[in-house]
Amino acid sequence: MRVLGIETSCDETGIAVYDTEKGLLAHQLYSQVKLHADYGGVVPELASRDHVRKTLPLVKAALQEAGITPKDLDGVAYTKGPGLVGALLVGSCIGRSLAFGWGLPAVGVHHMEGHLLAPMLEDDQPEFPFVALLVSGGHTQLVQVKGIGDYELLGESVDDAAGEAFDKTAKLMGLDYPGGPRLAALAEKGVSDRFTFPRPMTDRPGLNFSFSGLKTFAANTLAANDKSEQTLADIARAFEDAVVDTLLIKCRRALKQTGYKRLVIAGGVSANKHLRAELEALMKKVNGRVFYPRTEFCTDNGAMIALAGALRLQAGEREALSVKTYPRWPMTDLEPMQVAKPTAATDGV
Repeated sequence: MRVLGIETSCDETGIAVYDTEKGLLAHQLYSQVKLHADYGGVVPELASRDHVRKTLPLVKAALQEAGITPKDLDGVAYTKGPGLVGALLVGSCIGRSLAFGWGLPAVGVHHMEGHLLAPMLEDDQPEFPFVALLVSGGHTQLVQVKGIGDYELLGESVDDAAGEAFDKTAKLMGLDYPGGPRLAALAEKGVSDRFTFPRPMTDRPGLNFSFSGLKTFAANTLAANDKSEQTLADIARAFEDAVVDTLLIKCRRALKQTGYKRLVIAGGVSANKHLRAELEALMKKVNGRVFYPRTEFCTDNGAMIALAGALRLQAGEREALSVKTYPRWPMTDLEPMQVAKPTAATDGV
């Protein structure tokens, strides 16, 4: 089955073509970073308008890259939630309309399920069951995954997501948007033992997270110290250490609770080098393995939507002609599916 995937949940327009036998055939991505940089964050109306401008040209580019025409497709998948409602409506309306015009079935995909399945774009794919750590700008969740669509939420952030805390702290430090990656780069120059930040909610049982307090702690630390480049780097390092240690502690608890030896990490923050290194070390200690997508598939992208959509279309899911979007949509509302194992991305993409 060959599926066109459309991702427009926030500030990236991602288009891809995925083949269940050959893997990923094409991958196009446009980031709105420059558009939103002057505002220090995503402006929903501007994001929606830019998706209107970019989606169809990227669809044409993806089909050309794959060397196919709409007649060679077997379905269309698009993100219908969660995300910014205007942005979701753009991708959903375009995706459903293209499917109708081309006489193809369509399916709406859960954005976070796309992230969860993104490691399956790689040659080295995790087997079920596993624990998934989903860390992005909008979500921080630990999920017990028994199969595609068979999810149990083990814990989540009760306030700011990890990526959101990174961005807000970076803004306090005067770093340009997008702040999270810039803070992580600055942290590489920092000294780890100069400042000590708390590890929130690790002094009690449970798998929930809280990161808003770290932002306040960072603000107080900034106010009490000089603003030299080294001091800022040291504060960035202390902040990153606290986030990574907190995620590590909770992952260790989740693995112990489930008895699983496989851990999947996905979402924008999964590209963080420090976090990957620590999770690799953790899984080595427990004789387990950690899986994650390549860096380009950590952030929002069409490849993960095309993959998730292909699996759901194979399982018989079909979208009605009416378009519905879900800005808030618990992943545990999804239904379990019996599907074949995905094919990895081709080496050329």
